Amino acid sequence: MYWYLEVLKKYAVFSGRARRREYWMFFLVNFIVGLVLAVIGRVLDLEILQYLYSLAVLLPGLGVAVRRLHDTGRSGWWLLIALVPLIGAIVLLVFLVSDSQPDTNQYGPNPKTAVA
Repeated sequence: MYWYLEVLKKYAVFSGRARRREYWMFFLVNFIVGLVLAVIGRVLDLEILQYLYSLAVLLPGLGVAVRRLHDTGRSGWWLLIALVPLIGAIVLLVFLVSDSQPDTNQYGPNPKTAVA
């Protein structure tokens, strides 16, 4: 939950870098919450819950994805490659699971060394 809350605190921050752990923990918790809300929405016939939640975490999700790309030394504009059918999503996934650049890059210091 720590990593999820950290992303929410940086609600619309698109600068800096984000570690793999920060991105993927946010993704995991976001997926689980969305799944739970979808089930609750189906049971209570309130599917709008899932849509409202998705809308609420849209900017934090984009922000952490851009910061994750910055951590690998790529521009946040690489998110748009996901618009290319199939191949784009695979390329973006490879970028998101790649390791950080070990040193300071144009987007800031390595968050791994800042924590350690």
